[in-house]
Amino acid sequence: MKVRRVRLLHDLVFAMAESNPELPALLHKKETLSFAQLAGEVERFAHSIRGLGLDPNERVGIYLPKQLEVVVGLFGATAAGGVAVPINPMLKAQQVSHILRDCNVRVLITSPSRAKQLKDILPDCHDLDFLVLAGAVKEPLQLANARTLSWDELLGTPGVEPPLRIDSDMAAILYTSGSTGSPKGVVLSHLNMVAAAESSAEFLELTASDRLLAVLPLSFDYGLTQLTTAYYVGASVVLMDYLLAKEVVAAVVKYGVTGISAVPPIWNQLAVLEWPESARKSMRYITTSGGAARRSTLDRLRSKLPDTVIFQMYGLTEAFRSSYLPPAEIDERPGSVGKALPNVELMVVREDGTRCAPNEPGELVHRGSLVAQGYWNDPERTALRFRPAPGQPEGIPLPELAVWSGDQMRMDADGYLYFESRRDEMIKTSGYRVSPTEVEEIIFASGLAAEAVALGASHPELGQAIILLVDPANSEVGVDTILDLCRREMPTYMVPEHIALCSDLPRNPNGKIDRAAISAQYKAHFEAGKS
Repeated sequence: MKVRRVRLLHDLVFAMAESNPELPALLHKKETLSFAQLAGEVERFAHSIRGLGLDPNERVGIYLPKQLEVVVGLFGATAAGGVAVPINPMLKAQQVSHILRDCNVRVLITSPSRAKQLKDILPDCHDLDFLVLAGAVKEPLQLANARTLSWDELLGTPGVEPPLRIDSDMAAILYTSGSTGSPKGVVLSHLNMVAAAESSAEFLELTASDRLLAVLPLSFDYGLTQLTTAYYVGASVVLMDYLLAKEVVAAVVKYGVTGISAVPPIWNQLAVLEWPESARKSMRYITTSGGAARRSTLDRLRSKLPDTVIFQMYGLTEAFRSSYLPPAEIDERPGSVGKALPNVELMVVREDGTRCAPNEPGELVHRGSLVAQGYWNDPERTALRFRPAPGQPEGIPLPELAVWSGDQMRMDADGYLYFESRRDEMIKTSGYRVSPTEVEEIIFASGLAAEAVALGASHPELGQAIILLVDPANSEVGVDTILDLCRREMPTYMVPEHIALCSDLPRNPNGKIDRAAISAQYKAHFEAGKS
């Protein structure tokens, strides 16, 4: 039998359904779907959504916790010729509204309860034509600008054959915070996502016998690669919405999990738990990314899981994944984020684009097939981050674009990278990138503040935690008022860990708020005894 070649994102499912149809692909609570069953659901979804009139390259938003419909929707959107836009289920209505409007989402898949939370913002999403509700619908939400369907009604729509697609076409748009303003949509092609799956599967040495626990949001590039990497080799994925650390260990035991990928704050919690013998036996590997993992955490994990190898990784949404540290090098190269993934070139360069000498700090530049297609509808910010790769022959009329990360690193003589700093003011907390401007704009929009400054400070558990300084608009505004607003309008990871009222924020000679002085003042705020 001729096996389908994997060129497109949904081919990851279809190819495995042809070659190994009975292998388990997806496990969620008491349900298990084989690759054949998952492929059938994906194909049915794709034909049905085409039947609604979805045209090539139109966006399909998915705003749900981890459940079967999310996976079907992700692969089904691309199989229909559309573009999948997974939306972090932790986001609140205003952040969801920005994404729906920014990339002109045509179809939104969500739950009835989440749809009610969005009812005030959906009428402003003028490109939205269809609202699909996954779950029991008691009171259908009626919208003037969009038709509401249940999941079953969608799948009952007369199907239309999907269009031809090639690997350079758009497959997904993932939203990530930038150093200023609202989150921006990173456009990923089929080639980007399939190449990332192949590269990651290679260094992790994944096989069809592996079973991955999907702890991270599938809207997160690091989380989404759990699905794509597993399906590249026919491994299975267990969907889990992370709540308590002990539930992760219980899931490992229940499902015989062999691999977990998570951010350092999650590993900090897992490292102090007891792991049963069955969990120790099944766990083959773990990966950590989204910030530096504490050495004490890694040591605890190795003592509790002596037969489990640990991969430290580094990546950015604009290039999906970039580097990994082989497990054998953890002790030899403390603090390193590793070397380039297979089929990736990483360079550390000076401001003029010339390569740095070994151990000389410079900006990390990533080139190769994992480099995204830019930021959706944002040529200005795209031009800043996606620029010609250094060192190309002068005769190439259309130079290859690379991602200029903004991260300052150094590379040793063996090609291993060490993080130095960021050029911008991005806050990295709990594995998420948070823009200070985005936090401040929510505060300003409320009318509660005359001035507001958000910054990140080193935190023992979160990597960085957010500090918010507010010059209140009037004497009735207090810390509790600001905190209530933040909890109401922000996802949990964006809510400041510390809020202070300051009527006289420091300023530089130009009259602008002196962020450097404030950062220096609060640098050690979360050290023992100061929080």
